[in-house]
Amino acid sequence: MKFFIDTANLAQIQEAEDFGILDGVTTNPSLMAKEGITGVKNVHEHYKAICKIVEGKPVSAEVISTDFKGMVKEGEKLAKLADNIVIKIPMIKDGIKALSYFYKKGIPTNCTLVFSAGQAILAAKAGATMVSPFIGRIDDTTWDGMKLIEDIAEIYAIQGFETEILAASIRNGKHIVDAAMAGTDIVTCPLSSIMGLLNHPLTDIGLAKFLADHKKASKGKK
Repeated sequence: MKFFIDTANLAQIQEAEDFGILDGVTTNPSLMAKEGITGVKNVHEHYKAICKIVEGKPVSAEVISTDFKGMVKEGEKLAKLADNIVIKIPMIKDGIKALSYFYKKGIPTNCTLVFSAGQAILAAKAGATMVSPFIGRIDDTTWDGMKLIEDIAEIYAIQGFETEILAASIRNGKHIVDAAMAGTDIVTCPLSSIMGLLNHPLTDIGLAKFLADHKKASKGKK
């Protein structure tokens, strides 16, 4: 399973890259705004900076337009920023047309805002490189986000779709583990969720004991 970090914060992206487990980055307009990045020119320059940090790894850049011509125009400009840019397209009617257009052009895409297996089928049929089911948001509606991952994974396996499942709206370490067990190809989440996988009280207790025993043994040698 691949780990993507969901942020526009350059320091966090660099930290995740230095950690040695980062496979890609996802962003959206909200995350850009959170970092104070506004205006098309500034946003594009920020994408270039992200792509430079994670050279060669996928960086999802989201279009703002909701009509076919607008998405194509934006997407083509974004694709020229760096070779590792992936165009993030919303799951809407014109979005499906845009996915098909970019597929024929050989430009990778990430179909976002997916909430059903039917939507995932449409995205795969249109040639999406990745499809992003929003797990946390589905759970918020009292439906089971992980069951959706399982359903999509089973359908894709049966039908032979090559589209990768990118579990989004991941909120904690348990979500990551559950998504892995459900068959996702990728998870995208804040760095805090990834780092949360490190934590376990028995690890802390065991390390403290090892260090204490080592200290005793060192004193004995003297």
